[in-house]
Amino acid sequence: MIYYQNTAGIAERIQRIEHGLVSDAAVWDQVGKTSTISERMAYYRVPGLSLAVINNGELEWAKSYGVLEAGKSEMVTPETIFQACSISKHVAMVGTLRLIQEGVLDFEEDVNRYLVSWKVPANGSWQPRVTLRQLLGHVAGLTQNWYRGFRCGDVVPTLHQVLEGQEPANTPPVRVELIPGSQFRYSGSHYAVLQQLLIDVTGKPFAELMQELVFEPLGMQNSSYDQEYPERRLEATAVGHYLGGEAV
Repeated sequence: MIYYQNTAGIAERIQRIEHGLVSDAAVWDQVGKTSTISERMAYYRVPGLSLAVINNGELEWAKSYGVLEAGKSEMVTPETIFQACSISKHVAMVGTLRLIQEGVLDFEEDVNRYLVSWKVPANGSWQPRVTLRQLLGHVAGLTQNWYRGFRCGDVVPTLHQVLEGQEPANTPPVRVELIPGSQFRYSGSHYAVLQQLLIDVTGKPFAELMQELVFEPLGMQNSSYDQEYPERRLEATAVGHYLGGEAV
């Protein structure tokens, strides 16, 4: 399925992308070798994908390829729901920037001024000062956590349990381990703190808040932070796959 504006040259540009992908030596035997989208999907064992191209700030075209689940026949469409993983950090940042623009938050303020239900704890006699800018840029020096998620049916921890590293959380507690601002350290823990901060400041559930700040204004009708959202739309949701190609 494909959507595109009726503009001269779009079909040719789609062809260039579909048949002219350039890879490096780490993927192909020859530097500069071109490949097709279908070849790249086969190489990475990707059963389906949805592709959108933004040109001059507008959606120029969107097209889908493959199926929702390996071995099945249901096709991906431009409306298919995919798990965005860490792309969701950028969307959360957009929502945060709106609150900064509206004067609700300040880039350089100590986040403990905003946090209510949880605070960035002291390290012994040292109380770290962490700013919102540092959280957004992964330079607050927080615990380097990779949130790997939970299987269907598992007990899921609350956000407070995640921040404190309490069961059933499967990651260490979030603490300041490096001097804030001293170095970049990519970690989901920065955005766990950000999530709690936004909830405390607005008094709204995070999914509802992002719907109000980002998705509704942009007309994003097939996106949500609600963890039960895919369960309500299984027929429109792509299935995750392991590196070997097996469905999760």
